Amino acid sequence: MRVIEITSFGPPEVLQAGTRPDPVPTAGEVLIRVRASGINRPDVLQRTGNYPVPPGASDIPGLEVAGEIVGGDAAAMLAAHLTIGDRVCALVAGGGYAELCVAPVGQCLPVPAGLSDIEAASLPETFFTVWSNVFERARLQKGEILLVQGGSSGIGVTAIQIAKAMGATVLVTAGTDEKCAACVALGADHAINYKTSDFVEQVKTLTKGQGVNVILDMVGGSYVAREVECLAEGGRLVIIAVQGGLKAEFNAGLVLRRRLTITGSTLRPRSLEFKTAVATALKEKVWPLIASGAIKSVIHATFLADDACRAHALMESNEHIGKIVLTW
Repeated sequence: MRVIEITSFGPPEVLQAGTRPDPVPTAGEVLIRVRASGINRPDVLQRTGNYPVPPGASDIPGLEVAGEIVGGDAAAMLAAHLTIGDRVCALVAGGGYAELCVAPVGQCLPVPAGLSDIEAASLPETFFTVWSNVFERARLQKGEILLVQGGSSGIGVTAIQIAKAMGATVLVTAGTDEKCAACVALGADHAINYKTSDFVEQVKTLTKGQGVNVILDMVGGSYVAREVECLAEGGRLVIIAVQGGLKAEFNAGLVLRRRLTITGSTLRPRSLEFKTAVATALKEKVWPLIASGAIKSVIHATFLADDACRAHALMESNEHIGKIVLTW
């Protein structure tokens, strides 16, 4: 099969087309003929040597795919109501930049009605991440206020839409007026250009001094102290990436007085059981909203798989709004 390999750690150009033996599904797995592969920030970190591959995972990058089932564990497929030829999208721990990919049955979801493979490939990584962190870990409730840092990212456009569909008010930050406008068009109630405004002051103004209930943060570093100031009583800050640095200092007194929670998680190393439970929740609560058109797949650009280096360069430029997808 054709694959895109990381030939050495470095810039996008280290991504090169190659060939590998076809993967063989084991117990509880299906084999997917990949039509499209989503690109995510962890792929970039893996390429630069900053995200070690979990034990047992493929060294081929790629954490989400869409295509059709061409083989696998018959008993597991039967139990999951899947069969050869079904169109699915799947979350994987690696191996997504390839013509064929194995995936645990429990991490496969049907392609929502009306969606193309390209649109479906943009769903798993961000939807699993947002649901498990915003709605399970941070327990966002109807009527609460969510602040999303980086609202125009793949994670951001997903968080905006699901949170709005679940009845929350959504504030976002983004780095340009164009990105802010795109976030509002997707349903955000307010968008703050963090390069021209102090998001802390803007949040306080927009919430009449009360603060937000939940913050989804992909920055970490110095942002944590400022986010603590933005939280309402009983507020929850969930950190899912540390693009701004690993270390943070913040006012612990505010944490005590307002009874705040600071938490975080990474998805890739989580157990099959955990990911299967998230998939089940998504299929029940979110997939119908996608099929109805209430939640949309937001694709910024697609590239042929052989042009993966260009796709990674675009992601690193931070000029995209939504997802970047490879096609096979």
